[in-house]
Order: sequence, then C-alpha cells, then structure tokens
Amino acid sequence: MKVLVLGASGFIGFSAAQALSRAGHVVYGQTRSPEKAKRLAAEEIHPITCSANSTDWHHLIPTLDVIINTLGGEASYPDSVRGLLNSVAEAVKTLRPPGSPKLSWIYTSGTWVHGFNGGELNSDTTPVDLSGSHSVELVKWRPACEQEVIKNEVLNGIVVRPSLLYGRSGSIIGLMFDRLKKTGKVTWPGKPKSGVGLQGGRLSLIHQDDLADFYVRAAEKAPLIGGLIFDVSNDVTESLDYFLQRMVDIAGVQGPYEYTEPQNVFELAISTEVLVKPYLARSVLGWQPKKLGLIDGLELYWKAYLASVE
Repeated sequence: MKVLVLGASGFIGFSAAQALSRAGHVVYGQTRSPEKAKRLAAEEIHPITCSANSTDWHHLIPTLDVIINTLGGEASYPDSVRGLLNSVAEAVKTLRPPGSPKLSWIYTSGTWVHGFNGGELNSDTTPVDLSGSHSVELVKWRPACEQEVIKNEVLNGIVVRPSLLYGRSGSIIGLMFDRLKKTGKVTWPGKPKSGVGLQGGRLSLIHQDDLADFYVRAAEKAPLIGGLIFDVSNDVTESLDYFLQRMVDIAGVQGPYEYTEPQNVFELAISTEVLVKPYLARSVLGWQPKKLGLIDGLELYWKAYLASVE
C-alpha cells in the first residue's frame, strides 16, 4: 500500500509510520519540522515537510490507499479536524481518477469520548451521546466529528480511539514522569473525594507499539472496515494507586504519592476514570496487545523515559 501519516513525527504517528514501513508498505510522513523530516528519512519513511492543512502534499492523493490522521495540538481541535477532512474530500473529487477505490481516512480520536460512567465498562459499540454531554469536557466535540468521518460520502472513514498511552517517552504517562523528575514527587491529578476522581480507581491503557500494530492491521483491511469505530486498549485495566506506589518505589523518592487538584480541562480529563474493554479489533482484525502492562514493565518504561530526555 501507499500510506500517508499526518503527524508522523509525533508520539503516535512516528511509531505508526515505522510499523507500516516495517510491514513492507510505502509510507509518507507529514511533519512541519525539517529536523524531524531527517528522522523520518532515516527510518525509510518518505518525509513530506509542510503543514497538514496545506495542499503541498495533495499531489499524493491520486495514488494513496490510506491516510492516517494522528495530528495533535491545535491540529486536533474541531475546526481543524473538520476543515482537513472536508478539504481532502474535495481534493479527492478532482484529483483521483473516476472509478478509483475510496481513499481510506483513519481518524485518531480517543476513549475520553466515553466519559465517566460510574465504573461501568465501555466497549467499541457502547453508545456515545453525540452532543458530548457525557464525554470528558476537553473532547465534548469529538463524538460529532467521529460521525462526520465514518459517514463521509467521499472517503472511507474509520475511527480509532486509543486509551491512555504509555511506553518510551511516555505520552500522558510521561507528563507524570516529567513532574517526578522535576520535583522528586509522584503526583497525579485527581479529586480523591469526588465521583470523577481516580483515587482507588483504574486506568485503561495501551502501549505505543501495540497501537502502531493496530494501525497496520486497520490500514491493510481498511476497505473492509469502513464506517467502524475501534476502541484500542489492553485486555485489563490497572490500579492507579498501585501504579503510583510502584513509581515511588522504583524512582526511590520520598512518599507517599499525592493527588492534586486538576488545574485545567486537560488535567481534569486525565483525572477521569474511563474503563474500556474493547472487542472489535480482536474479532475483526485479529489484533492483540503484546507489550508488558504499565505496572509490570514500569521500571523498564521509566528507564526508557529517562534515556529519551537526557
């Protein structure tokens, strides 16, 4: 296949592009950074240095099989998500030959759309209120965007919802690592006595590499799975308290660990317990997570993080 990864130098996009290249596909990686473009080239990924919202990469559209949107930051905000989806759909109408297969568009959302539901498990097909009233505040707009992707008449839309990411530089777990390295304390945003707090709660997680493997399988079977939404998460949830205590022990810092009052909508999202038990990726794609869980591999992941920031 010919695959374009938008946001290919990011935490999700880089590992996805690597995995697709190793699977034998021709991979183009969009990045805005010339320096990061060199890193992509070193991984045998064709770098495309431009803004994802520009038309500088549209010359690829006639022959692409799949586009994977892993963009973060401002590019992941609702206006950007919709604008990019619509501009690509319009470009497809004029640039692809008549009778071409639909160009597959894999959009990266997240399990926060499920929101907190009193400790009940969510699956891929658990209904999500399109108004976002039950979703985490930070992503209330995403359920509607997801529907726009899978119902697009021009593109073959697919949605992936990763749970909290870990591994290597850490992603969201890495934010806790950052605070630990800076302050010498293990902390986590949460409201211990609130219904949405995570004290005594559990985490739904996915390793960077296992998510990358999902993208490969989804891209390869994209013509068969259009219109589906996949939650991507490990088989079991993990204890937040046990994770934090284990972190105190591994880092050798003064305990106990602490919960802190969320200071913004992002920290409020992190503090919200969203329990996920997906089945679609396993039953439809034969996907199965293989990496060590967060707690079992925590010492290794902490060392990997330290190596990445030194």
